[in-house]
Parts: sequence; C-alpha cells; structure tokens
Amino acid sequence: MDARTALLGRLFDHAPMFPPASMPLADAVAEDERAQASPDAWLLGRFVVPEGTEVDGRELAIVAGGRERQGDVTYVEGVSKIRCGGAAIASVEELAGFVRRCRAQGIVFKATAGLHHAYPTAAGEHGFLNLLAAAVFGEEEAALRAPHGSFELDADSFRWGERRAGADELSDVRRTLLHSIGSCSFFEPVGELHELGIL
Repeated sequence: MDARTALLGRLFDHAPMFPPASMPLADAVAEDERAQASPDAWLLGRFVVPEGTEVDGRELAIVAGGRERQGDVTYVEGVSKIRCGGAAIASVEELAGFVRRCRAQGIVFKATAGLHHAYPTAAGEHGFLNLLAAAVFGEEEAALRAPHGSFELDADSFRWGERRAGADELSDVRRTLLHSIGSCSFFEPVGELHELGIL
C-alpha cells in the first residue's frame, strides 16, 4: 500500500442525509451510488444514515442520539466523535486538545461537520488535511493553523516541512487514532484533493 492510499483510503464516511445537504433517502442513495461509481471510490467509507433507515447493499454507519455505530465500534459525541463545524465551530485549541486526549488515551475518533475543505477557510472552517497532519505529526495547534500549501502527499509519503510519514506510519494512525471523517458531500473534499494535485 502506498502512502496516499494509507492516509486517504476509505477516509470519507458519506452522510448526504444530514445537514447541510439534508437529502431525502432516494436522493442520498443516488448520490452515494454516483460516488461509488467514481474513480475516487477508494476514498469512500461507510454510508451514514439515521437510525431506522434501511438501505440494502451498503456498509452503513447508524446515527442515533449522539452515538454512531459502525460495525462493532460505537463513536460517542464528545468522547470519540468531534463536531468540527455546524452551528458552532470547534476552536483550534478545542480540536487540538481533543486529538491529544484521544492519542494519550488510545481512543480512535471520528471527525464530522465542517470538514469539506482541505485547508482552513476564511470563514473559520478547519481543513481536513490539517486535521490529518495533527493526527499524524502531533504539534496539533500548529498543524491545524498551517496555511494553504503546507502539506504534500504522494505515493511515497505525507510531508509537512521537514516532517515526513510513510505508508506504515499513516496506516497505523488511521487504525489507532483517526478512523474517518464524516461529510455530507463526497465530491467537494475529493474535488479539492484533485485541485491540489494530490489525486
């Protein structure tokens, strides 16, 4: 497995039924089918649905009352799942502290909401590449604040300045710390990876 696949494989849990997309089930399934048929389908994780929703032929994550079940793993809001955007955007300090606590306690986490962009936006949204860098390299506040163009990713390694992580280290981080990112859009974050020349 190369470094790009190790870091980005199955990264985005697709949640088109949730805000801001808020698609009805039929439209959400059609959008997920479009994502599954794309050349970038290898970045696609589980299809996230509200409790009580039935969908055939999909690997699902079920959300109910602040908990998300993915197979045998349950992510609990505020414990192992952090909302990075929405009505209230987590501060850099809050997000950095959450990543540090999860690392120190050996907790695998999922990040949701407001992570459609690779780098931080003028509106204060966090960048998903920044979050990945915080998980991989530590130095969480600095990684989360790193400006556009700070990171490089190719088949060989993920790089930030003098820091470098290869496929084995990236696989380990995805397995033991940052499981996935929930996004109501699949094509928006993936499109930014194309614009950056990462894909």
